[in-house]
Amino acid sequence: MDVIITLRRILALIRKEFLALLQDPKSRFVIIGPPVAQLLVFSYAATFDITDVPFALYDEDQSAVSRQLVARFEGSPNFRLVQQVRNGETIERLVNNREVLMVLRIGPSFSRDLLTRGSRAPVQVIIDGRDSNTASIVLGYVRTIVTDFNEQWAADHGARGPPARLVTRAWFNENLESRWFIVPGIIGLLTLVVTTLVTSLSVAREREQGTFDQLLVTPLRPTEILLGKAAPGFVIGLFEATIIIAIAVFWFEVPLRGELTTLYAGLALFLLSAVGAGLMVSSLAVTQQQGLLGAFLFLVPAIILSGFATPIDNMPGVVQAITLIDPLRYFMIILRDVFLKGSPFELLVQQLWPMALIGVVALALAGWLFRHRMY
Repeated sequence: MDVIITLRRILALIRKEFLALLQDPKSRFVIIGPPVAQLLVFSYAATFDITDVPFALYDEDQSAVSRQLVARFEGSPNFRLVQQVRNGETIERLVNNREVLMVLRIGPSFSRDLLTRGSRAPVQVIIDGRDSNTASIVLGYVRTIVTDFNEQWAADHGARGPPARLVTRAWFNENLESRWFIVPGIIGLLTLVVTTLVTSLSVAREREQGTFDQLLVTPLRPTEILLGKAAPGFVIGLFEATIIIAIAVFWFEVPLRGELTTLYAGLALFLLSAVGAGLMVSSLAVTQQQGLLGAFLFLVPAIILSGFATPIDNMPGVVQAITLIDPLRYFMIILRDVFLKGSPFELLVQQLWPMALIGVVALALAGWLFRHRMY
């Protein structure tokens, strides 16, 4: 009987929390609209792929052979010829003013050197190296085009090819689409942001509106109040994540190769830890402004240390140790493994139990802080 009464109390508080969150049309839009908009913006803007690279051509050979090489660059979706130059001074101006990212320079003896057995035909690539990451990717594209040209030339003219030929095959992301890597990470990022913000403002909103004292005189125990505050954030986070996952699969066509049960098991444990962190912040905050500030003080390090953009293995040892208490770190691995690799549940247990531990500890600490602040 006592269990039924307790459940009724908690359900009544959960209903009250949902009414407080959803009765205002602006609040409903804030919960759903911005995360979806952020997913679309981040997924299109945050990409490591480089296309439409503007380049200039300095062809001193002007032969049919040099035009064959140039045609490969013009036919590539990664390059766009913007200007043909006639002297070295123009090259310097174009690169300095960022009018082009790269200049392809073909020497005057290019065709003659190619037709002479045993001779080399150098091609110079002048590239803007101010952004080293972009420059490295563009140079990789250039090497691929030149290598394909060399192999085709050798086959057409009966020349001996190189003694060893490198054949590459990318597993899990065959076309090396950076969006397949980024979008699953954004799912975890946005789910954490929404869940943490909703829960971090729950108790602070009661205090700011003056209804917290009214809550204390009800028959609800502190633990029941805490559960009632945690449940809406968990449900909203689950709903939000489901929408974002659907957009990732059906709009951005990111393959979901694993089981949904494995993905949602990880999501449930991740939401448990996110709700715990949000309630810790909410228990300490007196006003919603303080709750919002506390949430961002947690979110920024959690995102940076999660491995979303920077590999954790490249971080200093001390920082790597700190990431062990970041639940987003483990959920990032689960998301990318389930989406791209199709990893089964048993292979992800080592990522699941740390999130469960973090969630239990965070909720227990939030409960202690809640009782301490209440009395």
